[in-house]
Amino acid sequence: MNKTKLDKDEAALLKSYEADEWRSAQKSKTEVARYRKYAQATFRKDKRVNIRISEKDLVGIQKRAIEEGIPYQTLMSSILHKYLAGTLVERRS
Repeated sequence: MNKTKLDKDEAALLKSYEADEWRSAQKSKTEVARYRKYAQATFRKDKRVNIRISEKDLVGIQKRAIEEGIPYQTLMSSILHKYLAGTLVERRS
């Protein structure tokens, strides 16, 4: 792997991984069921919404979706879901 293309955080994660510092997290049945419920709620699409957004924002969402390998509508839905669940984390550049 070419380490020169990694940012500071990525390099730290790789170093930690290569030092065998990572351990598998044991998930309880309750925790697995909880996340399964979240996933089902996230992916159930039973309502249609039309919104107007700037072309710049739409292009940005579409580019990010391509990077993630998902449709842009799915990304938008995921962002809204995370925001409402209180799990959307803002990263400052």
